Amino acid sequence: MEREVNEMSLPEQEPAANAQWEGEPQGAQTLTVEESCGRLCQYLQDILRDADGAQLDVDRLSEPCRELGRELSAFRDLAVELISYSTGLSKGELSQALPDSGSCLYSGLKNLHANLKHLTWQAKQVTKGDYAQHVAHLGEFSEVFNEMTRQLSERRIQLKEEICRAQRRAEIINSYTEMLVELLDQRDEWLLVVDQASREIVHCNKGHRDGEGNTAYCEKCRHRLPIQHKLLEWEKTERYQVWEVEEEDKAGCYRIISFPIEWKERPSCVHIVMDITAEKMNARHLSDEIYQDADTGVRNRQFLDEFMGQVLREQQDITLCYLDLEGVADINTSYGQKAGDAYIQNFVEIVRKNFRSGDTFARIQDDKFCLMLTGNVKHLIERKMDEIRTVFQRDDDRVFSHRCNFRYGIVEVEGASNTLSLDELLEQAKTTVMRQKRKQQREKRGLIDFDNW
Repeated sequence: MEREVNEMSLPEQEPAANAQWEGEPQGAQTLTVEESCGRLCQYLQDILRDADGAQLDVDRLSEPCRELGRELSAFRDLAVELISYSTGLSKGELSQALPDSGSCLYSGLKNLHANLKHLTWQAKQVTKGDYAQHVAHLGEFSEVFNEMTRQLSERRIQLKEEICRAQRRAEIINSYTEMLVELLDQRDEWLLVVDQASREIVHCNKGHRDGEGNTAYCEKCRHRLPIQHKLLEWEKTERYQVWEVEEEDKAGCYRIISFPIEWKERPSCVHIVMDITAEKMNARHLSDEIYQDADTGVRNRQFLDEFMGQVLREQQDITLCYLDLEGVADINTSYGQKAGDAYIQNFVEIVRKNFRSGDTFARIQDDKFCLMLTGNVKHLIERKMDEIRTVFQRDDDRVFSHRCNFRYGIVEVEGASNTLSLDELLEQAKTTVMRQKRKQQREKRGLIDFDNW
């Protein structure tokens, strides 16, 4: 170091001039080259330990060391930015902007940032049922992710196959029921004959066979067949009917074959009752995994596509109601996603309470829903929607004082003449909703509503 000082013709400083680095008064004398080098080394160590707290007075350095001091100060700013960026990235803050610096120190983190954002999008697609997503350039993680999507795809196929097998089994049971009527006395199915005039049970295959008691009345049916009163109320609507009934608490489910006969010269009807509780529970469990929206418990878009595909192929009459729930994004932003989820769930529960369990209610997007009723019943849905909006907008049903509201568009589908697809029907219903929104915006601004001009 002394040799370097002599070559540069700089005066050597006395050791006593080497003052403390911390707390030196402003305007202190310029440091020697040797002191400046020591100060720069210490500054570099401070940057590596705590870049935010590292400080350096470049003007106090000797002239040959000032350029290096300025470069180290720039390096210190780069380090502060790099630490902030990498810390945010480690916490999952993927919405932060990429640094403008072109330093090679950022290249790996920028690539990681881009990969994580794309991976997040791919994960969302997988949750929607798109198992074709493929990850590359992430080493061992890519292999694990791709294997997971492959297994999910295979599992979905397996579940569909199991549903088809369950449905085929149910169809086979229906097709053989009529042939087995004469054998039911020896089996576990119920066979009840009901007098159409008196609504009394005149024969039951589970009645007493020991000659004691009333053979027409079955105590077992009263205790083991809770739907007996529904059998007594059945009206002869057609010659042969297959229908299903659930107990009021949904503890049991029964498939019933009913048809009219002459029983001892009296008009009667026969009910063959089979307990299909286990079968229904199995089919319902399989269906829920594929067709149910996990957040709300209603059907999802995949179910809607398959259901409407069958309805349109069979040219059935149906009424479609598209529902646009308002305010979800604002609640999520102001109060968090949990509050937004509670708002959506509250809306779903109110809609479900106002329609039959047999009506199809599906969630097709985050805040978009679709309700379908058999037949052309637009007037009925409009009346129901007014009632639902009234309940939904009560003060006690508000979420964090947010005004609850939704809009809807209704399309009646006449199966025999309809040529539109599901997407086209939804788009037609959406147009009605958008027209409502534009009308409200114009009214707020005092403008003319040209849609109704």
